[in-house]
This record gives sequence, structure tokens and C-alpha cells, in this order.
Amino acid sequence: MEVPMNKSIIFPGIGKLLHGGDYNPDQWLDRPDILKEDIRLMKKAGVNVVTLGVFAWSTYEPVEGEFHFEWLKEIMDNLYENGIYTILATPSGARPAWLDEKYPEAMRVARNGMRNHHGLRHNHCMSSEKYREKVANLDGKRAENVGSHPGLILWHISNEFGGECWCDQCKKRFQEYLRNRYHNDIEELNKQWWTNFWSHHYNSFEQVEPPYQNGETSVHGLNLDWKRFTTWNMTDFMKHEIEVIRQYSPNVPVTANLMRLYNGLDYHEMAKDIDVISWDSYPAWNNDYETVTQTALDTAFDHSVMRSLKREKPFLLMESVPSQVNWHPFNKLKRPGIHKLSCIQAAACGSDMIGYFQWRKGRGSYEQYHGAVLDHLGTDETRVFKDVAEVGEILRKLAPIEGSLVKPEAAMLFDWNNRWAIEDMAGLSKNKKYEDTCRKQYTAFLKHGVDMDVISPEADLSNYKLIVMPMLYLLKPGFTDRLKEYVAKGGVVVSTYLTGYVNENTLCYLGGFPGDGLKELFGLYTEEIDALYPSDTNGITFRAGTLAENAKTFPVTDFCEMIKPTGAEVIGTYEKDFYAGTPAVTVNTYGKGKAYYVGARMNTEGMEDFYHEVWKQAGITPKALPDGIEFHVRTDNEVDYEFYLNFSDEEKKIYGIRNGINLLTDGKVEDELTIKPYDLAVLRILR
Repeated sequence: MEVPMNKSIIFPGIGKLLHGGDYNPDQWLDRPDILKEDIRLMKKAGVNVVTLGVFAWSTYEPVEGEFHFEWLKEIMDNLYENGIYTILATPSGARPAWLDEKYPEAMRVARNGMRNHHGLRHNHCMSSEKYREKVANLDGKRAENVGSHPGLILWHISNEFGGECWCDQCKKRFQEYLRNRYHNDIEELNKQWWTNFWSHHYNSFEQVEPPYQNGETSVHGLNLDWKRFTTWNMTDFMKHEIEVIRQYSPNVPVTANLMRLYNGLDYHEMAKDIDVISWDSYPAWNNDYETVTQTALDTAFDHSVMRSLKREKPFLLMESVPSQVNWHPFNKLKRPGIHKLSCIQAAACGSDMIGYFQWRKGRGSYEQYHGAVLDHLGTDETRVFKDVAEVGEILRKLAPIEGSLVKPEAAMLFDWNNRWAIEDMAGLSKNKKYEDTCRKQYTAFLKHGVDMDVISPEADLSNYKLIVMPMLYLLKPGFTDRLKEYVAKGGVVVSTYLTGYVNENTLCYLGGFPGDGLKELFGLYTEEIDALYPSDTNGITFRAGTLAENAKTFPVTDFCEMIKPTGAEVIGTYEKDFYAGTPAVTVNTYGKGKAYYVGARMNTEGMEDFYHEVWKQAGITPKALPDGIEFHVRTDNEVDYEFYLNFSDEEKKIYGIRNGINLLTDGKVEDELTIKPYDLAVLRILR
């Protein structure tokens, strides 16, 4: 099949969206009747892909040097003959007992310096040469056996990378990492880490230890570099597996399933070394602390983070659950309609696959009650199976969207280094709510039909009309110059309190914040920042003619910065306290663009009103959407695919719809659209 030039097809020749999930036939090899039934029911559910071998090491290699791949090839053959493709995982995420017994150095050391015992998963030392050797041996032999199988479309490296190791080998690698990072100059490290504080100066790289639980934890630069090292070391381990596989299977792309905003690894760095982004989504649907609509908005943010890691191609939803998981504090069933909506939301946000963990529930061990397409009941007459089959049919109808992309006009900066630095910062308050703030800013956009990418400071800014930078506390080298260039050419940027306080190694800038040249861009500097108690109250008053004809005041919480304009126009002032009447929100003209600065944490209503004004400046048109309706667009530059998702329990009418064809009904839609509770519509619209 020839790939259209206007699409980004991940798997040429398949011609459909992928639907399936983790399949563990290695746990059922003694039940050929069940394996045969699996194939029949997969086809009935519209499953066309499965992930094999995620934790199958002990089946591949039950004792050291004794390999068994015949069962794998037979399974892959049967799947392929029935129109079901394979994503093949490397099993390095969990090791057999024989390996830990013979090579204890492969097990991780905890932060307290004690080596772990055998057990759990991801209990391996990323630096262990012996473990790398054993992984490479198994990966290579398996890739040699099945790496050219016609049903194999993707390699899945390990599973949900995470954790840290604090062993002596990791300490040595950390020291070498620092030696390279600071160009073999220990005095540069001392300068960047400000080690004269408490006389913690180092004379050599060999003196530097990781931030052990009972060791040095007060140096922010050390803590941040340890986080960076852990990402580098984990990525290096991942690359080691990829290199082995590509010797035998060079034409099959690779992925690694990521985990939401996992705090232990910088996904912007890891994404550079994989071909396709995939991730595992497990929202707490129907919880008691937020509406279903808010859970959906929160999940859309996560999809946007993953999509933006490689925005030039679709991503894959590798894992989700058809109903309930087994590890939330309360594992509630998905209510009717939620499974369908949550799956198609992923597609709307840019996924070309809907995957589940797992196909069939296991009989024992930790995940025996984790949701699956097939329950212990083992039939296709369950509510869950029917929900999955319904999704399979919808995805069949949505096949034309394969390879199309989400191309928002706005983007938000989210940086793992910045997050780590804010969390480690000793000041203001214990929980500075960086992640929560980013999510709420995103929500203020999506509620009005304005989608956003969520990008790193290294990303190309020229693709967007508007850039939002919540709490960009840490600035990376070169970012200020690129941001100034972006605004000077006509871009619009919005930043907030706590912007530009420290450099990439957490050294404070001198001469007022924001540093590194951002004072010129925003036309201001900040002198102080006030941390409010939860019981404190204040507000921002926008002068008449800015957000509305009359002046408007909105509450603020947590932080209030004292802004000193040096050229910026003041559009909002503080309502109370000793800084009442002083600047709180400003805008500065810079070249052809605008730079807004919001000095306090404003409530959601205030941010939404504020952004309506910003969207006008940026040339972005919001949509009038009823509460509960989520809107996304995928495009292949010739056709737009508009998704309307009703995450409410009420029927909704939407007006001003572009004329198109509803892919789910084949019916024409003109001007208005009615969507039933927990239902959706997908319109095909010629551009």
C-alpha cells in the first residue's frame, strides 16, 4: 500500500487503527483450548494487534543458557494467520530467580545503601554489566529467531521504565557523568552547585556521592544532576537493548511504554531514542473528588504531553483498562459509555492505537484482579467484552484518520528539569503545585475548544501562535534568545510568577527576576514574591476595557509577586494587602509580538477571561462549547476530522458546526449537532 504524502503512517500496509493489548499466552501454554479460544474471541472483539512477551523471561530461558522460542513462533504464526499483528516486548522488566541467585550484582541497591532481594519488577541495576550481558543475549537470540516475522510490526523495549539504583557501580557512572557534564573541571561543578555553602566543597569528582538517604541532600545542583543522570543511565540501558535488536531486526520500529507525567525520568530525553511514542493511561474514572468532565480534561492533558514528544507522527495508547484496575485506592467499575469515550478521546488526541492491559485475567499473583477484556468467567457475554467489541467497531469506522495529526495553534512548556528544581527548592511553600498549575492552564484552553501541545523548552516554537509558560523557574541555555526571536516575529507568550529564577544548575540569577534577558522581553522585574496561607485572600482587578467593558476582580491564591514595570503596560493590579494597587498582570510589546506576565495564581474563571483576550491578540478563535463537551481536531491537510465527546450525563446541542459526514453513522451534519449523554461524533470535513 502506498503511503499518502499528506499522512504520517506508522505502520504502512496495515490500513487500520490498531486495537488490542497485552497478551500472555506464556501463562497458558498448558491450556491449548484457551489459546484457541483466545484467537476466536479476539477476532470477535475487533482485536488486530497484541503485545507479547512483556514478562516472559522465565518461559524463554527457564535455566541459564536454555532457550525456548518455539512456542513464541507458533503463537505469532497463529495470530498472523488470523489477521492479528504482534508487538514484541523485551522481557528485561522482570528477571527470573536463577539470574538473581547467580548474579546478585544485577539487583538494585536502595537509597539507604542496602541491596534489594529478588522480587517485584524493575529491580535491576541499569549499570550492571552482567545484567546487560544477559539481557543482550536473550534479546539477540529472540530477535534472530522471530525478528523478521511478517506479523511483527513493533518492538516494545522493556516495560514502564522507572526507579533508581544507588550501588557502587552506579555511583562510579554518576561520577563519570559529572566529569563529562562539567568538562573535567571540578571547580566548575563547585561553582554551579554553590558548594561553599556549609563547606561542602569537593576536591575531586571521586568525592561526589549520589544524594543518599543518609548523605548529602541539601545541594540542589547535586539533586538535580542525579535526576538527570538517572534518565541518562536508564536511556543508555534502553539504547543497549535497541542496538542488539537492530542487528537482527533493523526495519522494525521500537517504542517504550511511558507512564503519564512519571516524575523519575525526563521523557523529553528518552523520546529521542525511540521511533514511536506509546504510553499507559489509567485515570480514576467516576471518582468522588471531581466530575467525569474534569477527569477527561486531565487525561487529555496527558495525551497531549505524549503526542508532543514526537509531534510529527501519531502516538500509541499502549495500555488502558476496559473497566477497573487493581491498584487505585478504590477500584471502581467504568460506568456505561465511559470506556467508549475514553478510548476515542485517545484517538482524538492523536493515538493510532487503543491497547489494554490485559487480554485475559491471570488466575493468580498480584494482577489477578486487574481488569481485562476476558474475565475469569471466560465468555464474550460480559458487559466489558461488549464494550470492547463496540470500540473495535468504532475504530474500524475511524480507519480514515490513520496517520492524521493534531496541529494546535497553542503550546505549553512543561519541563521535567524545571519540575524537579521547583520540587527541590527550599522556599515559599512545601507544595508549589507546578504540575497542577500546568493542568489547570491547559483546562482553561480545552474547555473553550483550544487544543494545546505540551512541549519542552528545546522544541521548535515557530509552529505556534501562542506559547504559555507556567512557573518556568529554571531556564536552559539558549532558550531566552529563541523566545525573544519568536515574540519579535509576532508570537504571543504568557508567563507567570516564579519565572526565570535560576539557571540550568539552580544558581539564582542576579539583578532581579526573571533572569537571563527575560526582563527585557517582559518589560519588568520582580522584587519579592509573597507566599499566602490557605486562609489568606487577595485578588487581581483588571481595569475597564481590558477583559470587559467594566473593571473585573478575580481571586488569587498561593503566590503574589511584586512586579516593577520597566516598560510593560499594567492591565491588572492587586486588590488587597500592603501591595494593593500595585501591578499584578502586565503586557509588553516586543517587536511584532506581545509578552504577558501574570504575577499571581489566579482562579480558573479569571484565567479563562484573561485568555480570551490573549487569544484575540494571538489570532486564535475559541469555540462555544456546552459544558461537558470536549473538542479535538485531527488533520491530514486535506481533510479535518472533528471529534465531539460528551462527557456529561445530559444530551448536548452544539451549534455552528462545519458541514461534514459523521464517520460513525455516515450521515450528513450541517450547522448543528446533538450528542446523547456519554456519546460522541466524529465528523469528516473537506478543507
